[in-house]
Amino acid sequence: MSDHVYKHIELTGSSKEGLESAIENAIAKAAQTVHNMNWFQVTDTRGYIQNGKVAYWQVTIKVGFRID
Repeated sequence: MSDHVYKHIELTGSSKEGLESAIENAIAKAAQTVHNMNWFQVTDTRGYIQNGKVAYWQVTIKVGFRID
């Protein structure tokens, strides 16, 4: 097994559908420019309330990626 070095970044994704979709949106957008992503960790969740209902979710994640 090779030794690897990882870097992590923090992202916040949002979605009207729910938490999982907010995470997937953040990762999909990052994947357009960040390569070798290997893991994520949810660090914060919150939502926006409008007219007494949840309008959308926001999820902050740390994403780890391997340095070439």
